[in-house]
Amino acid sequence: MNDALKTAYQNLKETTPLTHCLTNTVVQPLTANVLLAAGAAPAMVEMPEEAAVLASVANAVLINLGTINHPQVEGIRAAAAAAQESGTPWVMDPVAIGALPVRTALAKELLANKPTAVRGNASEIMALAGGEGGRGVDSTNSVDDATAVARELAREHGCVVAVSGPVDYITDGKRAITCANGDELLTLITGAGCSLGALVAAYCGANEDKLVATATAHAVVGVAAQMAAARCEGPGSFQVHWLDALSQVDGDVLAKEAKVEWVEQ
Repeated sequence: MNDALKTAYQNLKETTPLTHCLTNTVVQPLTANVLLAAGAAPAMVEMPEEAAVLASVANAVLINLGTINHPQVEGIRAAAAAAQESGTPWVMDPVAIGALPVRTALAKELLANKPTAVRGNASEIMALAGGEGGRGVDSTNSVDDATAVARELAREHGCVVAVSGPVDYITDGKRAITCANGDELLTLITGAGCSLGALVAAYCGANEDKLVATATAHAVVGVAAQMAAARCEGPGSFQVHWLDALSQVDGDVLAKEAKVEWVEQ
């Protein structure tokens, strides 16, 4: 398994995938810097007339519903449709869906555009299947609560579904991988999960096997977090060290440090 991660990492480094992010305003700079540190190329265009054009020529697209407004919704719809039409891999991060009606309806609408992957916490993934969602961006469910729902969503929509938590669960409906890398400090900075979604898109843009690509993105984020946690003094310095570590994680480090396993469905 770890050799597959190493290959996925090498593919990203050789491709430098242009990753078009329609993401929330809180995390845009961090997301761009995470992509750069990991070896991808970020772009962030929300105007509907241009979002669709870029989605057609980019290597990958991220759609994150964190701070949506009406103009951005139109850009999101245009980009998702263009990505589907052109075959561009795209990832949906259904931030805080469940209790909030506009983003919940939009997330379910976007499933018709066949996302390559959906990444969220357990409550967000369960909300896609009709659950109540969590407390804002925080999950009130465990990863174990969402595994069956994740498998069903993956089978129904032909995509990878990643449930983030202390041990991430990633499935395409037929196969599943767990990733146990990471550090609790990731939960104390704004935008770690959103940036992970962008990296999932980048890795999907550089690799044919979207399940392995998604798992590799999770492992890269988690291994870098462990490296940063060993060097920092708290959340502020953690973020700086995390960006440094993202640029230092390579295929050999992944092969040695990634805690990933195939699991039975």
